[in-house]
Amino acid sequence: MIRNKKIAELSLYLQRITNGDRSFDIRTNKEGELSILKNEIYKVTHALTEQAEALQKDKLELASALSDISHQLKTPLTALGVMADLLEDDALPADKRKEFIENLHAGLSRMEWLVLTLLKLARLDADAAALKQENIALADLIGKALSPLLIPIEVKELTVTVKGEKLITACDMDWTAEALGNILKNAIDNTPQGGTIAIAYGENPLYTYITVRDGGPGIDKEDMPHLFKRFYRGKNANPDSVGIGLALSLAVMRKQNGDIEAENDNGAVFTLKFYY
Repeated sequence: MIRNKKIAELSLYLQRITNGDRSFDIRTNKEGELSILKNEIYKVTHALTEQAEALQKDKLELASALSDISHQLKTPLTALGVMADLLEDDALPADKRKEFIENLHAGLSRMEWLVLTLLKLARLDADAAALKQENIALADLIGKALSPLLIPIEVKELTVTVKGEKLITACDMDWTAEALGNILKNAIDNTPQGGTIAIAYGENPLYTYITVRDGGPGIDKEDMPHLFKRFYRGKNANPDSVGIGLALSLAVMRKQNGDIEAENDNGAVFTLKFYY
């Protein structure tokens, strides 16, 4: 009879779990085969509950991300549509037509960057991006990241200094150059005309590092905890920023067992860490 009662308790417990009731705890300190079974069933149902909660959290985050993406795409699409309509006006002056065409090209380029960046983030999230681990010279990595940014650096008449000894680290050259490039773009945006961006690299017993120090006012205290959140735009963000560059950089570094830290020290300082 006692055995039948314990089996009935197990059956009731499983029914309650199936109906979503997680409040009932069937664990026991007593000895015996059924007591062991109770504890094992509890472990399994607890693990399944945690997994279900994690999946629900992922679904909510995905829904939020899709909403943000939709918003980020809707705004430039609307602007492009308006300019396209204006270009249909035969009476539009030639100088205005040229201005709108240039704006269309700029808008399309911005949308292309946004879509490609979102796809890269999605690949990283889904573990669909195969990041290689190659021995890369930090000087070469920095050079590759700086190469596409030379024109905006020249336009703002910025001075970029690079300091460090000959060092090698294991990383994926292309992905990591993009991660560093996003940090450098942020530094360019926040450094005033004629200012200086200082890049330094080195190593310690724990990791190899690259630091990027801009010549701006530093990171606002309220922005600091949210810097690497997707679609977050700080108080002093560039008007064209959508807030995904730093998020992509952090995702790339963490996929390689690395990290990025930010602090204020006579300007904003970002440190990319490559752990051994």
